[in-house]
Amino acid sequence: MNRETQCIMIIDDSASDFEAATRALRKSRIANPIVRCVDGDDALDYLFGRGDYSDPDSCPRPGMILLDLNMPGTDGREVLSILKKDADLKSIPVIVLTTSTDQRDIEACYAMGANSYMSKRIDLQEFMSAIERMTGFWLDIAILPNSPS
Repeated sequence: MNRETQCIMIIDDSASDFEAATRALRKSRIANPIVRCVDGDDALDYLFGRGDYSDPDSCPRPGMILLDLNMPGTDGREVLSILKKDADLKSIPVIVLTTSTDQRDIEACYAMGANSYMSKRIDLQEFMSAIERMTGFWLDIAILPNSPS
């Protein structure tokens, strides 16, 4: 699967934050399919092919994950920890996209293996610009390992 067809997974319980990220991706002319998981449990089911996500043809492996930290149930910190400990999933770039600017969160996420950490911007234009720069790097510049077959 090439980079242009790999899906981008957004794990965020906020419909408005998901919509803003999707609009920013589309404005950046990102044609990749976008998959939303509404919480950590939903994301882990998708990534491990459980329950409603057991068909690998309809649930492709994401090429990049945008992860919110503060969600009910299994939060983003736990999702990040689980992903980065899994041999098959740890190579997927995980960009933490959250409202938290707490230095403890930033340090903990990088210690668990986050590839990048971005604060959600209050200003919509600034947020959209940050998403454009981030996707430009991860989808156009960074050289990533091949995903397992």
